[in-house]
Amino acid sequence: MTHLFTDTPVRPELQRLLDNLSHTIVGKQEAIQLVLVALLSGGHALLEDVPGVGKTLLAKSLARSIDGQFHRIQCTPDLLPSDLTGTNIWNPQEGKFEFLAGPVFANVLLTDEINRATPRTQSALLEVMEEAQVTIDGVTHPVLAPFFVIATQNPVEYQGTFPLPEAQLDRFALALSLGYPSETEELQMLERLQLGKNLRALQPCITLAEVQQLQQDCMRVRIESSIQRYILALVRATREHEDVTLGVSPRGTVTLQRAAQALALIQGRAYVLPDDVKFLAPYVLQHRLIPAAGHSARGIVTELLGAIAIP
Repeated sequence: MTHLFTDTPVRPELQRLLDNLSHTIVGKQEAIQLVLVALLSGGHALLEDVPGVGKTLLAKSLARSIDGQFHRIQCTPDLLPSDLTGTNIWNPQEGKFEFLAGPVFANVLLTDEINRATPRTQSALLEVMEEAQVTIDGVTHPVLAPFFVIATQNPVEYQGTFPLPEAQLDRFALALSLGYPSETEELQMLERLQLGKNLRALQPCITLAEVQQLQQDCMRVRIESSIQRYILALVRATREHEDVTLGVSPRGTVTLQRAAQALALIQGRAYVLPDDVKFLAPYVLQHRLIPAAGHSARGIVTELLGAIAIP
């Protein structure tokens, strides 16, 4: 496991999970940790990358590692909201309507190329991502717990796509990119393939109950008021920056704190460091702000991280 800041011992169940994911995902330790930060903080992850770099493999490997149910949705313009959430169908034998659950009823849901779905279908994910429930014909159906969405979109192809609105982007705790592997990592992929080390050989290493316990433990990780003020300073600076059209919402403030607590837990600590916040800020804040024309969200966040004093 790659330690970003410390060499403190990691909890055994987390170590097993990190090691297990490393069996199928080669050389992406940082990305694995970021996805786990999203999961343990109770959020969701948006992977913005070109096809073929392992996004689907990562989602499937995570689901298998936690012994959870996995569903994959390939988004297309003709996808309907009911194709995601499910619908009521008439049962003539029983003489009543029965609920037929959609693919959102999973522990790990991969929403592939989410920006190819229409805004109406994208909005169908809002309630389930935020509230972990689906309402059909006035009846509420809770989804499985834990519930984790990994959505992907291709940053290169824009033809026939529907850009995610700010309200939808704000539901994702982190946005990140896996990127191409190095030459050494790509050679390792070929060697593992030759040895038959693939997803089918991956075994569960942690239970769903343990995942839920880790999520609860994240909320108990100590964070000093000085670090909370640092988070607040970063977020409020995005709202006051002259090159920002729309700054980060209060949900972003809360998400950055929860993500920092999750990263601290993954690193084996019971307290948050300022470096946790600084490391996570680009992944939590960039997709939540709208820069003015000619400016990049990444550049603005990097500028603010350099300008605001670390406690």
